[in-house]
Amino acid sequence: MTESTRAEALFASDLQPSDRPTNAQVAQAVRTTLLARGGAAGCAAVMAAEYGEHPEAAAARMRWALACAAAGTKPRALAA
Repeated sequence: MTESTRAEALFASDLQPSDRPTNAQVAQAVRTTLLARGGAAGCAAVMAAEYGEHPEAAAARMRWALACAAAGTKPRALAA
C-alpha cells in the first residue's frame, strides 16, 4: 500500500488528530476505512467532498494524515 493511499484512508477515517492516536490505532483506522469505503477510490471521494465543503479544514487534516502515513514513529498532533 502506498503512503498516499494510507493518508487518504486516514483522512477519511473517524480518527481525530486530537486523539493523538498510536501507530496501531492509525493502522487499524486505515484498514477499517478502506474496507468501509470500498477501497482507495471511496476514500478519495470522501477526501474530495471534504475539500469542496471545508477546504481549510481539509488541508490541515491532510497535512496531519500525510505526516502520520509517513511517520515510522508515533503520529504527531495537528499543528495549529
